[in-house]
Amino acid sequence: MSSRKLRTEINVTPLIDILLVLLIIFMVIQPVAVRGLDALLPQPPKSPDHSDQSQAIVVQLLGDREHGVTYKINETLLGKREVEQKLTEIFATRRDKAMFIKGDADLDFSQIAEVIDYGHQAGVDNIGIITPRTTNPQ
Repeated sequence: MSSRKLRTEINVTPLIDILLVLLIIFMVIQPVAVRGLDALLPQPPKSPDHSDQSQAIVVQLLGDREHGVTYKINETLLGKREVEQKLTEIFATRRDKAMFIKGDADLDFSQIAEVIDYGHQAGVDNIGIITPRTTNPQ
């Protein structure tokens, strides 16, 4: 009787062949793959009249209780009677119905409340009050 030994080793030659074929396939596919994402970039406005629309309207009240109040709309000096008319004129054509009010600390709030009422009468939806930044909150 002849004794025959069994081979217990794995034949790796076909596995290496498959590995090399897969490597070649991935090397060919890689340059075709899309890199990056499509993005929609914001476009500038097409008409020049949008520059006036984007400017924020700031009404400033300067002065104190004793010396009277000076009114400014975006650095344009106005009298108290002209403020309501100017706000109505500005917000008649604007889509963004928002304005900001900045008042001196010495002013009575009733004077600021009058300007808020002028804004509501002009059709303003959002009114913000600009206050100085405090460094030490209490």
